[in-house]
Amino acid sequence: MVETQKMAQTKEIVRRIKSVSNTKKITRAMEMVAAAKMRKAVEAVLRTRTYANLSWETVLNLSEALNGNSGDNGSHPLLTKKDNVKKVGIILVASNRGLCGGFNTAIINKAHQSIKKHHHMGEPVEVEADFILLGKKGKAISRYFGYNIIADFPKEDLSSGMAEVMPIAKMVISDYLNGKYDKIMVAYTDFMSAAKQAPRVKQLLPVDVKAHEEFLGIIGEGSKVSTTKEFIKEKHEKHLSDEKFIYEYTFEPSPKEVLDAMIPRLIEVQLYQAVLESNASEHSARMNAMHQATEAASDMVSELTLFYNKARQASITAEIAEISAGANALK
Repeated sequence: MVETQKMAQTKEIVRRIKSVSNTKKITRAMEMVAAAKMRKAVEAVLRTRTYANLSWETVLNLSEALNGNSGDNGSHPLLTKKDNVKKVGIILVASNRGLCGGFNTAIINKAHQSIKKHHHMGEPVEVEADFILLGKKGKAISRYFGYNIIADFPKEDLSSGMAEVMPIAKMVISDYLNGKYDKIMVAYTDFMSAAKQAPRVKQLLPVDVKAHEEFLGIIGEGSKVSTTKEFIKEKHEKHLSDEKFIYEYTFEPSPKEVLDAMIPRLIEVQLYQAVLESNASEHSARMNAMHQATEAASDMVSELTLFYNKARQASITAEIAEISAGANALK
């Protein structure tokens, strides 16, 4: 009876070793696929990141040039800052699939926290928020926190071009101009390195030079500058030291017509770059998660193999003891 139990235990260990080994093969394959996608996504991010940040700097400088230092952004509707923010539209960039560690949880929590940070006259105020989703896993924002989802756009694993974000940009710009929202923001995950990604919430509308949001991917490039205000200040000081870089804008046919054409394009660029940053971060997070799962499976196989060898050795020792006892009895 005891021998039968030992054999059954040994067979169970062998079955578990085989099962964990098969799981290890799957996680290893997923890690390699994620690594290949990550390389392509990172290449796309690095190709456009500088342009996206310079385009954002351009629109901020246009805002300063039109409005001076008074802070009055009333010259264009997309530059008009509203003091009493009651309703916010947030574009949430998440993933379509799981198995990427805490990637989706981190950006969802960051979006929720950003809504709670709105203040008026020094006091926190309740702000109503609507979410526009890019990525199926973003639906968890409604399940966990009860926020309203007004639109859900499809998202590709590797972004094919600006056409992917143009419908979203047109929608949020139209809603902002119609007064549906007082502020438009995008929640995405900034790609800093293959081992580190940071969830961020960036204000898209109104365009505000005094807003304290990071430029897209600027920390990922190793810059010591962390906020828009510091970035512009550093650029301004650098330009003052060299007269040929001083900004001077001439608008033809008129400032409004120029800004009507430029600002929506620049918003599209920012949104597109946010999607690229999020894609690179997602594949990096999945690669790291699958790498950790593969290592955990290897450790589990080693432990089970050791346990199997001990059980097998104990069974052999018991058999030898029984044979020796039987031989002594015959003598």
